[in-house]
Amino acid sequence: MARKYFGTDGIRGATNISPMTAAMAMKVGMAAGAHFRRGDHRHRVVIGKDTRLSGYMLENALVAGFTSVGMDVVLVGPMPTPAVAMLTHSMRADMGVMISASHNPYADNGIKLFGPDGFKLSDADEMAIEALIDGEVQLAPSAEIGRARRVEDARGRYIHFAKSTFPEELTLDGLKIVVDCANGAAYQVAPSALWELGAEVIAIGVTPNGKNINDGVGSTAPQTLCETVVASGAHIGIALDGDADRLIVVDENGKVVDGDQLMATIAGGWARQGRLAGGGLVATVMSNLGLERHLSAQGLSLIRTSVGDRYVLEKMRSSGYNVGGEQSGHIILSDYATTGDGLVAALQVLAEMVRAGAPASEVLHRFDPLPQLLKNVRFKGGKPLDDPRVKQVIAAAEEELEGKGRLVIRASGTEPVIRVMAEGDDREQVEAVVDRICDVVREAAA
Repeated sequence: MARKYFGTDGIRGATNISPMTAAMAMKVGMAAGAHFRRGDHRHRVVIGKDTRLSGYMLENALVAGFTSVGMDVVLVGPMPTPAVAMLTHSMRADMGVMISASHNPYADNGIKLFGPDGFKLSDADEMAIEALIDGEVQLAPSAEIGRARRVEDARGRYIHFAKSTFPEELTLDGLKIVVDCANGAAYQVAPSALWELGAEVIAIGVTPNGKNINDGVGSTAPQTLCETVVASGAHIGIALDGDADRLIVVDENGKVVDGDQLMATIAGGWARQGRLAGGGLVATVMSNLGLERHLSAQGLSLIRTSVGDRYVLEKMRSSGYNVGGEQSGHIILSDYATTGDGLVAALQVLAEMVRAGAPASEVLHRFDPLPQLLKNVRFKGGKPLDDPRVKQVIAAAEEELEGKGRLVIRASGTEPVIRVMAEGDDREQVEAVVDRICDVVREAAA
């Protein structure tokens, strides 16, 4: 059964437009709180947020919802998504909430939920919460209404945790690092952690005003980072997204390094150290075929899943892998975290650089990617992929690329967009295939 409110990464949308309204946030708090009230103990929920203007509104609405069903609320303020997951588990909370739309513009927002173990919720939990959102939730008696309080040391806790993932025998002394925090949730913690580990830090995207999150900065807009790295003579640049669960790196020449290269770097290093579990890594159908060939040459496997870090993590957990992620920069290192963590992944990349004693351009270039092209086609409604014309052109393209490349067509789980991706050894063929499919999708979506 399809979920009504939850997408691939929580509930997300334009704020003050259904479903991302204060009224819905309060219902989510009531429903999720009721679902996770198990036992007679005093229940607790941890709530974090990024730096969006609407975070204040949604935070207050969620507090009202949770306290109305008898849950105490711990507010940690602007914090990365992985920090909320970590704090949920370490503080023995019954659940955690992150208010964020990740890499989306400031006008969007979202609600991500975590269970007591710090992992994102299962489909079954989300379905149960949706049923409660649309139904009746039993409110707590007056004497059992929850309380809310702010925790001031949450940033320090997360910085300490992040630093603990960096090898004790190494240091960042002598490295000049530019870190771009996207004017988002990590604007305080990421520069601090890097500096405390010894790096010379140049921080950009650290002046949030509620409306500039992901605006020309961060992992989805790395041009400013590229320019800053080259102009400052930095050794490397690190770009996080709005909620800091995504990482993109820039080498000393200003060249962008995507998640595929970063996963190859980490997995290769861990394999040499005898730390890599599962004999490979887990990635999605969007990861480049060059990554698969590179791993195979080392005797390592690449297991592919549907797009979405939740599916990557599910496969990692079920099959015993400890490295996984997405080309977009969601990198999950399950030895340390229950979700993607841009800062922790960056520290593992930096550890490989320090060990190698070589420039980022050498350490992080693990393989030559095959020509790959991804284009998005926005639509207003309906299901363009069900159109017979679209099915026909996709079938023809798959036949054309058979044995020479791959084709991935999918609807986004977070916005009304059809994503068309093709890759292969022939760049011109790849471009022609993608353009042909996009044209037909546009016609069907008109």
